[in-house]
Amino acid sequence: MTTILVVCGAGASSTFLASAMRTLAQSRGIQVTIHAASDDDLESRLPFADVVLVGAHLAGSFDVLSARAAEHDVATALLPADVFGPAGADTALELASGIAPAGRLALHHQPKETPHG
Repeated sequence: MTTILVVCGAGASSTFLASAMRTLAQSRGIQVTIHAASDDDLESRLPFADVVLVGAHLAGSFDVLSARAAEHDVATALLPADVFGPAGADTALELASGIAPAGRLALHHQPKETPHG
């Protein structure tokens, strides 16, 4: 399962976006783990991540954050400034899908398993 980290300065705005992304992914049957993190938390979480989405307000630090992620073979993308708006979760999931390791994050509906009787 793909793990996405949504990173912002203090972790507050990323918490709201990560929650909206989880809700959207679940409603679409997408199997993904999404966590919010502050830029200070990033180093300890990178070994467990596949994708890091960085808040636009951290654009000045994006190259440094990307380099740290690259050391762990983690893909990164800078989120657009409007991603914390109403359609932000969809935009962020699309962005993550585009940079996730091949075959790790498909945005199409995944059938739910049914119990075998």
